Amino acid sequence: MPGYVVVYNRKSCDWSVEEFAGPEGHRAALLRRFELERDRTDPDVKKTHSRYVDGRELARL
Repeated sequence: MPGYVVVYNRKSCDWSVEEFAGPEGHRAALLRRFELERDRTDPDVKKTHSRYVDGRELARL
């Protein structure tokens, strides 16, 4: 399953989307997100948007 990392700057409204194709793309995207969080230096950014995507994934109907 492909994965995506979206980076959005609320102050400047700049954004970028990085795609990770292939069957392990979702895993590569998650690892990239962790890398970006680890390397983040902006003190105004406390968390990523993952705080808005909480809970559990529901099965498709």
